Amino acid sequence: MKELLKDRIDRWASLLFISIAIGVVVSGLDVLFGRVLLSLIATSHELMPWIPLLLGPAGIVFMFIFLRYGKESTQGMNLIFRAGHGEDVDIPKRMVLFVTIGTWITHFFGGSAGREGVAIQIGGTIGQWFGSLSKRIDRREFVVIGMAAGFSGLFQTPIAAIFFALEVLVIGHMRYQVLIPTLVASFIASNLSHVLGLEKFHFEIVPDLTLTPLVLIKLAICGIAFGLCGALFAYLLKQSKSFTQRLFPNPLWRIFIVGVLAGGLIILFFQGRYASLGMNLIEGTFALESITSYDWLLKLLLTVLTLSAGFQGGEVTPLFAIGTTLGVVLASVLGLPVLLVAALGYASVFGSATNTVLAPVFIGAEVFGYETLPFFFIVCAFSYAFNFNQSIYGQQKIAWLTEK
Repeated sequence: MKELLKDRIDRWASLLFISIAIGVVVSGLDVLFGRVLLSLIATSHELMPWIPLLLGPAGIVFMFIFLRYGKESTQGMNLIFRAGHGEDVDIPKRMVLFVTIGTWITHFFGGSAGREGVAIQIGGTIGQWFGSLSKRIDRREFVVIGMAAGFSGLFQTPIAAIFFALEVLVIGHMRYQVLIPTLVASFIASNLSHVLGLEKFHFEIVPDLTLTPLVLIKLAICGIAFGLCGALFAYLLKQSKSFTQRLFPNPLWRIFIVGVLAGGLIILFFQGRYASLGMNLIEGTFALESITSYDWLLKLLLTVLTLSAGFQGGEVTPLFAIGTTLGVVLASVLGLPVLLVAALGYASVFGSATNTVLAPVFIGAEVFGYETLPFFFIVCAFSYAFNFNQSIYGQQKIAWLTEK
């Protein structure tokens, strides 16, 4: 009994110690990545509208170097998921360098993409590396811990990051055995990145809305619409990547030609309104600036086009923008408060496209205030139910399908 207790204490001590280290290191890398990224985006906006003309040429230069020296890093998020599933794969540390620089290039030249892909890949890479120092604990547990730290350090939504890491690898199977170390790493990364000056988007909403039967029906309609939107994004991204790979089997030609097309369209559609992360659309919505009925669709299509070319980045922040601007449209149609529905779209389209439900509920609460939690729970539940198991993550597994 004493030996069993000692073994358990030693295991937990190792887990917590390494989790603290993961939170600190990943947060520092997130801050470096995030602050440089925001600076490059600001410079890019000053060079609009012509800078996206160089998106294709910049892409081919990066892709040449990436293919030559990146090795397994070129598998990107798929490699992180494979490691998280317990496959015997080593995530190369060079992945951190390549995905970081690649994403900086994407955004400097105006590509419509996100940034969470970098944070999750940084976290997964560092997590597995620290995990290799412990011979007694499964390395995939540290991949999950690192993913949470990466997400939390970038967005400073620690609870959402915890649930995202626990649920995204296998839908329907939560890894509660690493809940405490994941919590530790996530909160350390979030608080440290804040101390180090990384910006967080936050907008407090006080919902002036009673949950009457009619309001519940309207919220359900919103959730269904957001779910279909997220599913559409995930489906089009998968199909677009497959189509461009068949059309241009050579990744160098693919990123150049599709990059030139994407850059031209980004200039054509309102001189860069849909470039980069989409924070201009999000901040414009909550500042009550004019949002058109097609902002969400153009942002969706240009993000799909940019990512299908092979540019680095991610999908989540554009999904926030797509959901926010679609929420403005739905609010006007259904007669609901505009800012509340925009906030609901911010979280639930992300949840639909990633095929997660708890993470978007809490990201909504952490960004917009916990008074909104019941509204996020209702809308994200319907959004999740109507995404038809679509996901932006090709290696994501679904428990009840793999059990058959």
